[in-house]
Order: sequence, then structure tokens, then C-alpha cells
Amino acid sequence: MFAVSLGEGAELRPLEPWQAEEFAAHADRVRDEILPWIPWATKVKDTATARDFVQAYADKQAADSGRLYGIWLDGELIGGTLFRVFNPTIGVCEVGVWLASQARGRGLITQAVNHMIDWAVRDRGMARVEWLCDPENANSRKAATRIGFTHEATHRSAFVLEGDRRDVEVWAILADEWLDR
Repeated sequence: MFAVSLGEGAELRPLEPWQAEEFAAHADRVRDEILPWIPWATKVKDTATARDFVQAYADKQAADSGRLYGIWLDGELIGGTLFRVFNPTIGVCEVGVWLASQARGRGLITQAVNHMIDWAVRDRGMARVEWLCDPENANSRKAATRIGFTHEATHRSAFVLEGDRRDVEVWAILADEWLDR
């Protein structure tokens, strides 16, 4: 297993099926604060559903179509990142993130996503990295801007969460923009 230091006792590392119990406990701790934005927050309710979710990403990783990582701070799972979509054939992937409120403001998401984009572009040859978010999610929009994504479009009524239709902002950074930073 690998771990990437994010500084000050924080690290990014794969989140794997054997960690389902830890992920379920984390989901319970952060559910209320991420529920308005993160679809899996409604689905991961116990160790079994956590295992199903993490296993689905293990299967995606085996198929080279997605990946799931956790962010640990002083040994506690406090957030994560993922490649929700990862398509090396067309060179496009989508990054997603979540973080417990007590861990915000440390630059953990910025650092983690920078590592992910660098790997996707430099090692895997991705031409485009996307970031999708609800226009009402100010923290997500700020993170996208900080990392260097460009807002390209807002897809109206394009997403359903708990029966509520939502708009989705599409942000992206292209490989040449990333490499020219």
C-alpha cells in the first residue's frame, strides 16, 4: 500500500474493502454535513453498505475506470477523494472530494487533488480532468477555483439527490493547462 503525505499528520492513501467498518463509522460522523452534496452519504449506512461502496471502487480500479482514496489525519479517516470516472481511452476523468468540517482550512483537499491530477495527467496521459459540483456548494466551488479548474458550464436540473432535482456545475482543467502551471 502507498501513502502520500499531505503534511502535519495527514496522508492520502487507498480506501479498500477491508476498511469498510472504518469507512462506515466515518460516514456516520460526517453524514449530516455532506448529505446535501454527496450521493453516497444516503447509501452508506452500515458496514455492509460501506463494503459494497468501497468494493465497487475496488472493482472500478481493477477495470481501470475509477479509484477511491481516504484522507487520514492523525490516524483518523476524515475525508476522501475519488476518480468517480476514469477513462484512459478518451483521456477524461472526474475528481470528487469530501472532507469533515473540523479538517477544513488546512489545504488537504487542494494537496490531495493536486497529487491526483498530476498522476492522471503525467502518468496516465489524461487530457482533461473534470470537477462536478452543485452551484450551491460554496466550499466545492472555492476548492475547484483554488486548484485551477475553469468553470465551463452549468447543466440545469441534471442531477437527482434524494428526489430533488439539482443543477450541476462542470469545471475542468486540461493537461496543457496543468503542465504549464
